[in-house]
Order: sequence, then C-alpha cells, then structure tokens
Amino acid sequence: MERAAKRRDRRTSRPKPRQDTQRSARRAPRGRGAAGPAAPADSPALQAIWHVVCSIPRGQVSTYGAVARAAGFPGRARQAGFALRMAPAALHLPWHRVVGAGGRIVFTRSSAEYHEQARRLRAEGVLVTAGRVAPRALTDLT
Repeated sequence: MERAAKRRDRRTSRPKPRQDTQRSARRAPRGRGAAGPAAPADSPALQAIWHVVCSIPRGQVSTYGAVARAAGFPGRARQAGFALRMAPAALHLPWHRVVGAGGRIVFTRSSAEYHEQARRLRAEGVLVTAGRVAPRALTDLT
C-alpha cells in the first residue's frame, strides 16, 4: 500500500514545465546593422557542392555522401542535400543524379519528386527498380 502511495505522489508532484516568456525579447535585432544569414549563392560550400553535382556524367548517379566528399566536406551528406534544396532553379542542376546511400531514391514513394527523379533517371538509361538504381550506375567522384 505504501509503494502505491509513493508512486502516486511522484506522478502528481512533477514540476510544471517552465514557460519562457522572454523568448520574443531575445530575438536578434532587425533593421540597420543587423547581420542576417548569407544568401545561398554567396556560400562557397554550396557552390562547391553544385559544381560537383554538375560534373556527374549523364547516365551515372552518385550518393549525397560521395558528392560531399568530392566537394571537400567528408561526412556532410546532409549538407549536400541542403545545397540541392537551396539551389536556384536557374542553375538547372542535374539533382536527379544524386541518390541516397546504397543507390536509394530518398523521396517518399508516393511523392511527385520520387516519380520525377525515377522518370529522369530512366530517361538517361539508368535502371531503377523498387526505388533503387542499379549498382553499375553509381560513379566514383574522386
């Protein structure tokens, strides 16, 4: 009986979550003199990744990790994905030639992006089966 009472006390005596009312006051100042984030086109890292993506030959694919390594950022596969997402449409990057580890298309199967990437890869002669590209289509960018 004593154990049940202790358990009940522990459950009801939890401290309430702290509500931070000062959040809005801690925002960075806006207006003159405030340094905002740099434009993506100004980032040398993103430009290096875009350059590597442009060098992937037609009919070949590479992984996000291999693109990041070739751009000089080993272990930064997510940064390669971010760079592709932030790329201006005017660059006309061959984004469809970059896949996930093991040759997997990383988009959800029911998404328009998944079907568009698979369509573009097949148009270039890359075999896509069950959301994966053929291993012989993977190229080494070193």
